[in-house]
Amino acid sequence: MFFSDISDHMLQASESLQSYREILTNMYDMYNSIISQKMNEVMKVLTIIGTIFIPLTFVVGVYGMNFHNMPELDFPYGYPILMGFLFFLGIGMFIYFKIKKWF
Repeated sequence: MFFSDISDHMLQASESLQSYREILTNMYDMYNSIISQKMNEVMKVLTIIGTIFIPLTFVVGVYGMNFHNMPELDFPYGYPILMGFLFFLGIGMFIYFKIKKWF
């Protein structure tokens, strides 16, 4: 008679333990999902920043090659025009990303 009572208590404890294990597993999965979502947000911002700076780096790299046959190098306003172009290119890409709600 006492052994069946102990058996019932053990069965109840075992079921409670299994329930707590499932709850803990679900909480761990939810935590991993939240961490993954935060990391995806950070990666999205870094990708957008990289996307804005890649064309700017390309244009600056072309102008840094010291070619002699580039007619815009002899133009007195070539440098300010290039800087304005790079500025508006970066701002334009930023505005485009804002319109698309990527940023």
